[in-house]
Parts: sequence; structure tokens; C-alpha cells
Amino acid sequence: MKIFGITVLILAPLVVISLGMDILLGFDLDNSIKHAFNPFLVKDPAELILFLILLAFLVISSFYRKKKKGNTKGQQ
Repeated sequence: MKIFGITVLILAPLVVISLGMDILLGFDLDNSIKHAFNPFLVKDPAELILFLILLAFLVISSFYRKKKKGNTKGQQ
């Protein structure tokens, strides 16, 4: 429960800062809310490709660790 509370307490100011910066940049409130809650709409193609590469690396490394962990248990 602590982790959830800390997450919400960090999320709220970050969303407010994001909305404030969008409004200062000249976006209206509807677009600011859309940008804050769907960050993939404002990504450049290069950023999206990099995100997908890092996500694939995360998934592959997770499977590799599970496989390695399973092999060490089988040897004992």
C-alpha cells in the first residue's frame, strides 16, 4: 500500500507540471490532457523506434534470466 501511495504522490505533481508546461507552450486544455495521458501521441518516430528497441531488450533479458534461473535449479 505504501508503494501505491508513493506512486500516486509522485504522479500527481508530474501530471500537473506536464499540463502546466503544455498550457505555457500554447496548447489548449484538451490537447494538454491528451498529451499528458497518452504520451505516444507526442513521440517522434525516432523516439518510438528507440522505445520499442528498449522494450524488446527488456523482454529478451527477462526471458534469458528465467531460462538461466531454471537451468541452475535443474543442476542442483
